[in-house]
Amino acid sequence: MPMKLTATRRRFLTTTAAAGLGAMGVALPGYSRANNRPTVTHGLQSGDVDTNSGVVWARADRASRMFVEVSTTESFENAVKLPPIYAAPESDFAAKLRLTDLPSDQHVFYRVSFQDAADVNAVSEPVAGHFRTAPTSKRSVKFAWSGDTAGQGWGIDTDRGGMKTYATMMGHEPDFFLHSGDTIYADGPIAAEKEMPNGETWKSLVAEGVEKVAESLDEFRGRWKYNLTDEHVRAFNATAPTFFQWDDHEVVNNWSASKDLTADDRYTEKSVSLLAARAGRAFHEMCPIRYTPAEPGRVYRKISYGPLLDVFCIDLRSYRGPNGASMEQELTDDARVLGATQVAWLKREMAASSATWKVIASDMPIGLIVWNDWKNKAGAEAVSNGDHGAPKGRELEFADIFRFIKSADIDNVVWLTADVHYTAAHYYDPNKAQFQDFKPFWEFVSGPMHAGSFGPNDLDQTFGPEVKYVKAPEEGQVNLPPSDGLQFFGLVDIDGGTEQMTVRLMDMADAELYKVTLDPVRAG
Repeated sequence: MPMKLTATRRRFLTTTAAAGLGAMGVALPGYSRANNRPTVTHGLQSGDVDTNSGVVWARADRASRMFVEVSTTESFENAVKLPPIYAAPESDFAAKLRLTDLPSDQHVFYRVSFQDAADVNAVSEPVAGHFRTAPTSKRSVKFAWSGDTAGQGWGIDTDRGGMKTYATMMGHEPDFFLHSGDTIYADGPIAAEKEMPNGETWKSLVAEGVEKVAESLDEFRGRWKYNLTDEHVRAFNATAPTFFQWDDHEVVNNWSASKDLTADDRYTEKSVSLLAARAGRAFHEMCPIRYTPAEPGRVYRKISYGPLLDVFCIDLRSYRGPNGASMEQELTDDARVLGATQVAWLKREMAASSATWKVIASDMPIGLIVWNDWKNKAGAEAVSNGDHGAPKGRELEFADIFRFIKSADIDNVVWLTADVHYTAAHYYDPNKAQFQDFKPFWEFVSGPMHAGSFGPNDLDQTFGPEVKYVKAPEEGQVNLPPSDGLQFFGLVDIDGGTEQMTVRLMDMADAELYKVTLDPVRAG
C-alpha cells in the first residue's frame, strides 16, 4: 500500500533539506564514491507535469545509459524500471525522459542512475527526486512563479547563502514552479569578485566560461550548469517540477531580428541568429521541457493541471519582429511579438479549456514600458510603446487577444510575468483604457529570483492598467545585489472547495507583501 501522501512528501522534503541532498543520494557536482563510476553531476530536474505524465532530467559526466525507476512510495517498493536512454556527448551527457501512464494526484518518486557506456559494471550511485501529478478532481492547487536567475553578474556567493529565494520557495511545498524566463544570463559575465553599492565585495563561485559572454554551444550549456551548482536550486529541483519559459538573456539582452552586435566588443560571434540557435539548443538540452516533434525548439505550450487550472506558457521572444517597430498602425509580421501561428493556438486552446482558471504565463509584461533603448527611451522591447493611445504595433496583437477573450466569453483569465526585476500587481480596467473591448483582468509581476533589482517602470495606459501594489528599489537605486533583499516570487493558491484563487507576492525573507483573493466567474 502506498504511504499516506501528505506525510510522505513532507518527510521527503524534510530529509532532503536537512541532509543537504546527501541522504537522498542527490550528487554534488564532481562527487563519486568511486572514480571509475559515472557521476550524476548536477542533481535532478522534473517539469511539465500534468495528470498522467512528467519529464525528468539528469546529466552524467560521461557517455552513459540513463536508467530511471519510478514508484509511488519513497521506499521504492515495487518500483518500475524503465528502458534506458543514452546520455550522449552530442547533448553534453544530459538526458531527459517523459514518464507516462502515471496515476493522477499521486506523489511520484523517481530514481536515476547512469551506467558507463563503455563498462557495464560501472554504475553511478542512484539519485532520487519527487513530484506530484495533477489531480482529476477539484483538490486545492498551489504553485509559485518568478524569473531572472544569476543576472547582472551576481553569481553564487556561498558566504551570503547562495540563491536563497529557492530555499524560501521550497518551504511552501508548491505543486510546481513556473520560471517566467531569464532562466540564465548568457550575456552577463560572472567574475570572482564584484563591488557592491555599499562598498563590500560580492564573491561568486566561478566556473570555466562564465567570466565572458556565452557564444559557443558549450558556453551556453555552462551557464545552466553554473546555476545548478547552487545547493538551494538543486534541492528545490529534486522536490518540485518546473515549467520553464525563456526570454532574452538566454541569448543576449533584448534580442530580436534587429539586434546588432557590431559595436559590442564582448562578442566575436556577431550573428544573433546563430547565437539564438545555440542558446535554444542548450535550453532544450538542459531543461525538463516537453519535446515537440512538429517544432523541436518550441517553447509555447499548454499544461493542464486538473479541472481548476490550465497554464498557457507563451513565447514573446522566438517569433517577434524587430524591436522598435511597435508604432505601426496595422498588424504586420514585423509588428508582431507572438506571431500569427502562436496567437491562433492560444485562442483555440483557451476557447477549448474547461478549467476554472486560465493562467497565461508571459515572459514579458503587458502594460509596463520596457524600452529597447533605455538611454533615449525609444523603441518597444516588450508590448507597450509608451504613447498611452490607441493600440499600435505589438499592442494590436494583444488587443486582438483581449477582444477574442471577451467575444468568446472566456472568464477567469490571469496573467503572470516577470522580466522587470521588481514585484507588482496590476488591474486592467476597460473603463480606464484607450482600447476598451475587453474583459477586466489581473496581471501579477514577480522576480528577480537571484539578480540585480531595478524599477519600477512606467505604465502605458492603452489597456487601462492600475497599480494595486509595487515594491522596487528606491528612486535612483539600480542593480541592487540579492543581499539587499529585493528578490521576489509569487504564490498562487486555488481552493478546491470555493475555487477561489489567492495570489500572494512574497520576498526572499518569506514576508508576504501583498495578497488578493479572486472569486471565479462561474458558467451560467
